[in-house]
Amino acid sequence: MSHNAEKPHKKSGFVRFAHATAIAAGSPWAFGLAVAVVGVWILTGPVFGFSDTWQLVINTGTTIATFLMVFLIQNTQNRDARIMQLKLDELIRAVSKANTAYIDMENMSETELAALQTHYEALAKKAREEGDQKAAEAHAKAGAKAARVLG
Repeated sequence: MSHNAEKPHKKSGFVRFAHATAIAAGSPWAFGLAVAVVGVWILTGPVFGFSDTWQLVINTGTTIATFLMVFLIQNTQNRDARIMQLKLDELIRAVSKANTAYIDMENMSETELAALQTHYEALAKKAREEGDQKAAEAHAKAGAKAARVLG
């Protein structure tokens, strides 16, 4: 992958909008605004006789807001997860003793992931019981085993 420090990559309009909205929606100001809207709605209850229409206003408003926010937040989460995965992949690639077969672990089956998790949990237990030197030896064995598992 080439890096071009002189020309930064431009995010799409939707990505910029989704990111800005997610940040704004998680701010204390947004929470305060939501509390204020609910407060105004509650205070107007007697004015409208706590009618079905009065209740429908808050139900419809919150449903629409929630529906739209789900997609914006999901977009932001997907992007953040992809970025984190790529950063981890780069760290694995850059560390000379790392097992580069792990770079695409997201493509492993649930069975393969469960087997690796069990294996690393056993290594952690062994390291706690035997100390750091034994952990280093166990890590070397794990790398060899993982290489066999991953082909």
